[in-house]
Amino acid sequence: MSETPVIEAKDLKVYFPVRKGIFGKTLYVKAVDGVSFKIPRGGILTLVGESGCGKTTVGKTITGLIKPTSGQILFHGKDIRKLTKEEYLRYRRGVQIVHQDPYSALNPTKTIFHILSSPLKRWKLAKTRKELLDKVTYLLELVGLKPASDFLYKYPHQLSGGQRQRVVVARAISVNPELIVADEPITMIDVSLRIGILDLLLDLRQRFGTAYLFITHDFGAARYFAAKGGGLIAVMYLGKIVEIGPAEDIIQNPQHPYTKVLLSAVPVPDPEISRKKKPIKLRSLDIPSPLNPPSGCKFHTRCPFIIEDKCPYQEPELVEVRPNHYVACHLLAKK
Repeated sequence: MSETPVIEAKDLKVYFPVRKGIFGKTLYVKAVDGVSFKIPRGGILTLVGESGCGKTTVGKTITGLIKPTSGQILFHGKDIRKLTKEEYLRYRRGVQIVHQDPYSALNPTKTIFHILSSPLKRWKLAKTRKELLDKVTYLLELVGLKPASDFLYKYPHQLSGGQRQRVVVARAISVNPELIVADEPITMIDVSLRIGILDLLLDLRQRFGTAYLFITHDFGAARYFAAKGGGLIAVMYLGKIVEIGPAEDIIQNPQHPYTKVLLSAVPVPDPEISRKKKPIKLRSLDIPSPLNPPSGCKFHTRCPFIIEDKCPYQEPELVEVRPNHYVACHLLAKK
């Protein structure tokens, strides 16, 4: 019998009302439009896609910051809307988030000690001042801020971007979570420090068995994080997952046209290969409005491989093309 996933999303939909249309009709942005996935204990799922595709909304919904319009979020097999008070507290503690911007994620009026000790006091993980000091010191050293005494009583503005993000990670792991939603955790950090943050997250997974929902628009970061951790990559477009599978399989053998387009745009360090590499030309460079998404396959307005009599009218379903590799595309159904 397979182990119950830490978190599972079932046909998750999140619609935002934006303005009144003509005749008083409410219009909705379909930020997330029917997303399903599972993350087991210690597992990694990486969400990749363009800005505005719904990645961050998925992450915030999983952590309970946004209420879904429909669908289910299951924590250890139980719908989070039907949890008892004790179960809900376990969920709130067990699912933490690392925000994209370390500059706004930390309270500028509090010291690092206060920031890291607050969740410890909230969940009664330390009883005395000495226990708090010991645990905060341990957390700082765990995330590579050594010696901890140099950081304990500093304010966020006295730290660099990389150091702040390490504090954000330390705060997330302070309550021993089962799942961390890492929302673009390296985007606002200097390039030279990014691998260090990714390695830190992977090291914490090895130590504590923490699962990750890793959100990024960078296929390079997605491959490094998911492949090294043996996880999955899910490619999102306009609120839907169009391809999901093992990281290396997605990178080496992309099946969906959108995934192929994203990978063709990734820079190659070898100038010889870069000169010979031909990017895939889209039918249109304009991303459709999520207020009025295209009918049928949402990518058909830009897809260079469109089937004219099918793609604009029928929405493709995710089908398994290889073991644990699913794609939503009429081209594969045609084969």
